[in-house]
Amino acid sequence: MRYFAPQLFDGTTLLSDVSFDIENGKVSSLTPNSEAGEATVLNGLVSPAMVDIQVNGGGGVQFNEAPTPETLKQMADAYLTVGTGSIMPTLITDDLEVMKRGADAIAIAHADNSAAIPGVHFEGPHLSQAKKGMHSSSFIRPLTDEEFAVFTRKDLGVVLVTVAPEMVSPEDITRLVDAGVIVSVGHTNADSETCLRAFDAGATSATHLYNAMSALNSREPGVVGSALYRDDIYCGLIVDHQHVHPISASLAIRLKGDDKLMLITDAMAPAASDADHFMYQGIKVLRQGPTLKLADGTLAGSVLTMEEAIQHTHFDLGFPLDSVLKMATATPAAFLGLSDALGALKPGAAANFITLDDELGVTAYWRDGQRMS
Repeated sequence: MRYFAPQLFDGTTLLSDVSFDIENGKVSSLTPNSEAGEATVLNGLVSPAMVDIQVNGGGGVQFNEAPTPETLKQMADAYLTVGTGSIMPTLITDDLEVMKRGADAIAIAHADNSAAIPGVHFEGPHLSQAKKGMHSSSFIRPLTDEEFAVFTRKDLGVVLVTVAPEMVSPEDITRLVDAGVIVSVGHTNADSETCLRAFDAGATSATHLYNAMSALNSREPGVVGSALYRDDIYCGLIVDHQHVHPISASLAIRLKGDDKLMLITDAMAPAASDADHFMYQGIKVLRQGPTLKLADGTLAGSVLTMEEAIQHTHFDLGFPLDSVLKMATATPAAFLGLSDALGALKPGAAANFITLDDELGVTAYWRDGQRMS
């Protein structure tokens, strides 16, 4: 199938008058400055489908509460309608049996469609009690061989694990990394020295920067300062204007740049749906306008979509469109080590793409070269 796009973002650059071919669910060729000929013309801006590395639920379902392949399919299908073609389903701190069931579901979903479900994000359970947020205190615990065995399964695709570096030693971080796990720091009250040791040991990112981590202060940089200081560290950022002040978000983007800053959602079950609440380990979490909160007012993830994240970052924060789209596509794909397959329109990449209107609203979406809208 041949398409022609008057405007196309390939993952790094905005291009004009691009023809591209799809064969067997992948991009087989892409030629800028060409003519439409007999190709199908796509209106609006064509972009790779977005990549979200932190998605706890969506489409009305929550991964922890129903760790099944059916839940993952419902999540992936819901997010595709708002422009996200690849999600890292995120299992929040829970008991070992839920982790194992979640891993089993991921293995099935990843085998079925590795572009839609490239892997899994375990957010916990090895976190700080002081910065636990909505995570259950009763399940926060040290790393043992049992969790290590789950994290290092070879049938899960890409495995990302968020840890608090005061809870997991540099030696164990290195052991995870050597086993092929991507390690991020988050839900942590560590000082900068402890955080930097974790980075030196192989951790490569900070989970939802600013939120649930020690702050940047004049005499102690904390995790925020350490992550912003290190040029080699990726940072996820929730640009919903609820989790992070626009000034703080803008400063992070300026410091990290579009090759290390990743737009994320940290979304829960109500995102990409009409649901007004969800259950988490017996606790009811309510949707209150643009937020999700526990009864005590604690923010409990978001209802943000990546469609909204790029709109906020471009129109509200004022960052250039190509940079904003890169932070939602090529950069998270690079972080996951999947630049050849995801987050780009180039030969060999999955033919997962979307069209956007002038307001960056999703108007159509394709999976494996097939139009789904």
